[in-house]
Amino acid sequence: MDREVNPAALTVEQVARLLTAAGGGAVSVEAVRRHIERGAPTSADGRVNLVCYAAWLVRECSGDRGR
Repeated sequence: MDREVNPAALTVEQVARLLTAAGGGAVSVEAVRRHIERGAPTSADGRVNLVCYAAWLVRECSGDRGR
């Protein structure tokens, strides 16, 4: 298992593991995939930038979708 993690280019699995380890509850791979289907940002190769993903989640939770 590769221990080096680039927060600007995470796999969906890495995002789920990292957010689960951070606390606040379990985050499943399926939940992250649903977010991507709903518009969470990814790179061309499907990787997730953790900061961009967190910002997207905040916008979704606040109801501010670019207005």
